Amino acid sequence: MSDSANTGYWMALAMAEGTFIVSSESDSSGEHTGSEEGEGAPLAIDGLSAAQREVLERCLHTLTHAKNDSHTLAALLLITRLCPAGQLDSATLRRIFEAVGLSLPARLLVTAVRGSDASGLPPEELLSLGTALLAALSTDPDMAAHPQLLTTIPLLLGLLADGPKWSPQKQAQHQARQGMEPDQPSQAEDEQSSQSTNTTKEPVQDTAGFKAPSQDATSPTGSEEGTAENGAPNSHSTVKLDEALATDCYQVLNTVCALPRGPDQLLARGAVPALCRALGQKQTLSHEKGLPLLGALLSGKTKERAWSKHPAELLSLLARVSQDFCQATGLTQLDMCALVPQFLPSPGGTPKDTDLTPTMVSLWAALRPMLQAKLTPGQIGPVLVLSACLLDLCGWEPVGPPKFCCLLVNRACVEVRMGLEEPPDTELSPQLQQTLTACYRVMEAAMEQACSSQGVAQQSDAQPQTAITGLSLQQSRQVLRVLEEAFSAVIYHLQQVDPSRYGDPFIFATFRSLCAWLAEETSCLKEEVIALLPFLMGYARSHLQGESHDQGLSNWMSEMSVGDCSQGGAWTGKDAVRYLLPALCHLSAEDAPRKVLLTLDTPGLLVTFLTQGWGDLRGKGGAALARDPSMETACSALLNFTVTEPERVRKDPCFRSLESLLSEALPVLLHKPRLLVLAANLCTLGLMIGRLKPAPKAPVEASQRRFFSAALRFLRGALDSSSGPGPVRVSPAWEEWWEEAGELWRLGLQALGGCVKAQPWIITLVREEGWLNHTLAMLGSCSTLPDPHTQGALEEALCAVALQCPFCRQEISVLLKSSAKGALGSMDSLRKSLTTN
Repeated sequence: MSDSANTGYWMALAMAEGTFIVSSESDSSGEHTGSEEGEGAPLAIDGLSAAQREVLERCLHTLTHAKNDSHTLAALLLITRLCPAGQLDSATLRRIFEAVGLSLPARLLVTAVRGSDASGLPPEELLSLGTALLAALSTDPDMAAHPQLLTTIPLLLGLLADGPKWSPQKQAQHQARQGMEPDQPSQAEDEQSSQSTNTTKEPVQDTAGFKAPSQDATSPTGSEEGTAENGAPNSHSTVKLDEALATDCYQVLNTVCALPRGPDQLLARGAVPALCRALGQKQTLSHEKGLPLLGALLSGKTKERAWSKHPAELLSLLARVSQDFCQATGLTQLDMCALVPQFLPSPGGTPKDTDLTPTMVSLWAALRPMLQAKLTPGQIGPVLVLSACLLDLCGWEPVGPPKFCCLLVNRACVEVRMGLEEPPDTELSPQLQQTLTACYRVMEAAMEQACSSQGVAQQSDAQPQTAITGLSLQQSRQVLRVLEEAFSAVIYHLQQVDPSRYGDPFIFATFRSLCAWLAEETSCLKEEVIALLPFLMGYARSHLQGESHDQGLSNWMSEMSVGDCSQGGAWTGKDAVRYLLPALCHLSAEDAPRKVLLTLDTPGLLVTFLTQGWGDLRGKGGAALARDPSMETACSALLNFTVTEPERVRKDPCFRSLESLLSEALPVLLHKPRLLVLAANLCTLGLMIGRLKPAPKAPVEASQRRFFSAALRFLRGALDSSSGPGPVRVSPAWEEWWEEAGELWRLGLQALGGCVKAQPWIITLVREEGWLNHTLAMLGSCSTLPDPHTQGALEEALCAVALQCPFCRQEISVLLKSSAKGALGSMDSLRKSLTTN
């Protein structure tokens, strides 16, 4: 702003200042200081007289055609005096916003922060004007998302965190102006006193955010502001903002944060460290407005990135929030239960080399008396939500003694029973849904420990050791009993669910919890579970096929503080099937539930899931492929059906589709070492199906030949033929996965023998692919095999090959005579089969 224009600005300010500073009470009492037509209550724009409309249009014209900043400010202040901004219609406000633009407030802020004298105005006035204009302009969504406004965010964050860092000279001038106010009122204050007897020293902002410049934009922070932490004098003194200016800054930041990409914009511009610094230095409104803004940034999709970029600042913030929580009492502490989860890192997203145990221990110490007290349903909810978040983060170890752990589980189970055993038409409130979702997570954590404790105790007389240190067998049984009662209520609730509610995120959370129970325990409530299978399969199929809209599921789960999506990233409909798969493995192995599953076309659902999963894997191209345990689990369930229901396998078209998928996938997986366990599952599943098929009458299909060729190459690679004369070793590629893939490999060898018997044409591939030569060479050179089960599986496959092929039988006989003392010589069943034939 040029010096020559200052006079016009100050005249406009003096003329309009009464309108800005007059209190809301004077407006309501009719003491409005406008023109004669405007006396009384403020008129809406539709109620303006012709003269007022004419003046308004002239002001808008002046604003639009302003030649410099002074003209813009004068026109803006005159418009506000004529018609308060809160009473302007959206079209007029839009015209004002477009005329003012964002460059003016940005220039005001930059000039103020630099402490330049070029404007001829005190820096605090420039700050107040700039932030007030930005706050007003940000009320328009398009303006809030404008790149030019976003460039001011680092300035606003710097002001909130550190205040304006002016030189000692500017600081002294500022203090001198402040010291003059009590005894030597400024010209503006004299005019304010003459215009209204009901004035205030602090400006009053109207509903649209327009506000007069503050007469006290900043204040000294105290005697320590002029020194650094080491005691040396600072080259710039730090001053704190007054509340009005800080409010404007936070208004802009909150408006940006509410935009679809707002949290990303703030995170990229350093909002997290700046707001943490403001809290650490106890800057103006940092606790009242800065802490909630940080909570918003850390509650959504930006949480993990924020923790990844700023772990030190957020750990310090978490410690501070936890300390405040532990020191609070009564209702204040109860209210803070809803605040703390926002500042916890995501499970699995804790920075490396970070020990959260001290913080967790202190939080649990504060929670224990609360969980032991008599609380209302509205009070216990946030306590259980916080408890679930802490369990997700650090497990049971810091929770406390076993007796308290059992109490926590019991309280969660009681809340579930009370919340779900309501009449079918009862609508659950969002608060109750959040409480129940937290209870589900407590129950899931408890069932893993109680079931493992029960299993260990059944196998050994020794005291089981679990993450709940010292949990006795009796306590484990008590926990299982209350869990059974709670899941009985869950089953009852799900029985009432209509297909129209399949898209309800709370139903998804309830379904997920029951699946977690069924993955660990299927012996309890067996009849109720079997009766619920039509719902479970229908729900999973609906989500897999995309019949229900899961838009918003990820956001809802985030709001419920559920962050352990099975595959990471956003929640999708496929997660419903993923959670059900372990239960299907258990249930498909039992006669009664398997019969029901067959009537519900469960094999078809599993094949569809595998097909989609394979499509997703192939779509990742050359990216590093990670294991998908759910695909492996789906193979296990299909394997159960293949073993127990051979007629269904022969007749069901879905198994024909499965064979086509296997012939496509297995050759590709041979070159994906990280997916070796999946390859073992697919290979074994295909061989188990192949043994049930009759020999083809027509020429063998190319897809069949492709699968069996790949299967033989895969089986050949498990053992290292170069081990030498000693014991044979597992090949290096298999060694990491042998514990999981070894059993599948042995089962695949046994199935290969069945395939050779059912489809003799495979013998040709056995010779062509080198499986027989490789196996005989290995057995002839080694002394022993890794274990008796491996020897038995190889022996069974060799016997089948010898019985079907005279040439193979002759090769085996020759080697057996020359290697009578090696691993091959110890195969008595093979020797007998050769002698018999």
